[in-house]
Amino acid sequence: MLYKVSAFSALLSLFSVALVKAAEFQVTVGGPGGVIQYNPPFVTANPGDIVTFVFKQKNHTATQSTFADPCTPVPGGFDSGFIPVPDSNVNGPFQEAQFQVTDTNPVWVFCRQANHCQRGMVFAINPGDKFSAFQAAAMGNTTTQTSATPTTSVATSSTSLAVSSVTPPVATSTPSSSSQDHKIIVGGTGILTFQPANITAQPGDTITFEFHQKNHTITQSSFAAPCQMLASTSTSGQVGFDSGFMPVATDATTFPTFTIQVNDTAPIWAYCRQAGHCGQGMVFAANAIESGPNNFEAFEARAKQINGTSSNSTSSTTGKGNGAGAVRLSGTSITLGFVAALFGFMVV
Repeated sequence: MLYKVSAFSALLSLFSVALVKAAEFQVTVGGPGGVIQYNPPFVTANPGDIVTFVFKQKNHTATQSTFADPCTPVPGGFDSGFIPVPDSNVNGPFQEAQFQVTDTNPVWVFCRQANHCQRGMVFAINPGDKFSAFQAAAMGNTTTQTSATPTTSVATSSTSLAVSSVTPPVATSTPSSSSQDHKIIVGGTGILTFQPANITAQPGDTITFEFHQKNHTITQSSFAAPCQMLASTSTSGQVGFDSGFMPVATDATTFPTFTIQVNDTAPIWAYCRQAGHCGQGMVFAANAIESGPNNFEAFEARAKQINGTSSNSTSSTTGKGNGAGAVRLSGTSITLGFVAALFGFMVV
């Protein structure tokens, strides 16, 4: 009789465990006002539990990495992709991505937007007592998560970064299979222009700025403040791209380049931050509207009107390249779920 009772108790216990509903942990990604964090930053979960990433304002990812290399994606690991959410979306609905926990081993996650990982935007499942060390390692990481790592030899090499418009839209266009590169000549002997200065580019296209004589930059700004770096005028933590100064000798036969990738069709505004150049109309735009108050001609006129005031220039004539600034990225705006179950990943 005792044996029968014991066996029954064991079966009842197993049945009760089977009926236990998996827990769900909601993790907020980003947020209004330029929040750069996961909230909460880590959770302790059991096999079968679900972690739901809820994407709030700006443009973030949830991407699997490793403890040893916090800011680098794991080959074959899960990745939500970039999910842009405009500031105007206050009440939702918000896109989500789900991960199902399969064991109690740690899972390390980061945001691969520009420099977000280096600013401590990391997350972990079952980190034990190692989360602080993981975040510290991320903040000490100097690798920027963009489409390529900028080189340091300014005079002879190229840099390649992926960028988007000032404010990521809710939905982005699908990159064309026949993407093209748009070549822009920057400066030249006695020339203070971008040639051409106003272009139309499709998602997936690249724009390559080829720097000629003298010392110029290509620096992202905004329509409202054409001669100021986006980082100094944004109220939401946007950084924007910046080639740094590219000095080119008069007798140069090779020219440094700086490449950006277009991810959507919203306008991109930029200028040269060399002293006085923006005030003389050395500005650039991609996908500016053809007519209306915010067209390219109005942007150029505004730069001349304010005479380059607060152009963030170093007033350098021999300035050394200071490397590429961080940029904002945007990605395909789709809802992705990632479930690392024993039988693989699944999209929901």
